[in-house]
Amino acid sequence: MLANGFAPGGQLTTTTDVENYPGFPDGIMGQELMDKFRAQSERFGTEIITETITKVDLHSKPIRLWREGSEEEAEPTDTTDALIIATGASARRLYLPGEDIYWQNGISACAVCDGAVPIFKNKPLVVMGGGDSAAEEAVYLTKFASKVYVLVRRDKLRASKIMADRLTKHPKIEVLWNTAAIEALGDGSLLRALKIKNTVTGEERKLDVNGLFYAIGIQDRSIKLILGHDPATQLFKGQIDLDSEGYIITKAGTSYTSVESVFAAGDVQDKRYRQAITSAGSGCAAALDAERWISEHIEAAEEAAQA
Repeated sequence: MLANGFAPGGQLTTTTDVENYPGFPDGIMGQELMDKFRAQSERFGTEIITETITKVDLHSKPIRLWREGSEEEAEPTDTTDALIIATGASARRLYLPGEDIYWQNGISACAVCDGAVPIFKNKPLVVMGGGDSAAEEAVYLTKFASKVYVLVRRDKLRASKIMADRLTKHPKIEVLWNTAAIEALGDGSLLRALKIKNTVTGEERKLDVNGLFYAIGIQDRSIKLILGHDPATQLFKGQIDLDSEGYIITKAGTSYTSVESVFAAGDVQDKRYRQAITSAGSGCAAALDAERWISEHIEAAEEAAQA
């Protein structure tokens, strides 16, 4: 297991149908897409070494890296002149009973990513949250769902007035006030229902739905965590500039980070789009930036040494 507990290939390895990647008009399974990416890179001579890196020294020249199990050794297991960090990010979960079974099989943290997949089309869906993010995702999902329920733990929305109006006035959306999900139910393969609870009366009941989307973006004391995404940057803290949420800061329009010869691509530096196509594009940019940096610095240094 690599960054944030994902196997090589990242979050897409845990996704079912990917409907919005160019070149696959009928969609493609996430794992299959990542296998194709790997095979294509190997075709052009890329050497892939599957190891877990647990320690780095970004400020040494060359950059030093230690593989799992060698952290206490003085000498690194690997060195490199340039490094591209593409460790991604992972969606935070509520860890409801049944969530592990139906994660990416009916439960998602990204309506834009997953809303159009076949298991959700013309089916009743649920969005959890009461802010602008929840309102936006609920309205977006009405393009595909037969009905969208929004579970709000309180008796009012945190969303802005404009977004709240769009939400409450939409004919395909029903807001369930003072309501929380307490268990994900299904047939062992796909989500089929949620057990929900009224936070005021304590009454519990089953809600027949085929999809649950998390859209809680701020602290909710009753569930004691903040939903969103966690960038896999723990390994680099204290060595590279990160923003307040832990994402790597890159220079505008480039993949350059605060450390010379270190570049970043994909969700580890992108908290806005989080799409396979944008990650692929930023990976291409990082590769070109790294190649340019090596050409300008390493080759010049070698020429100077020979002179």
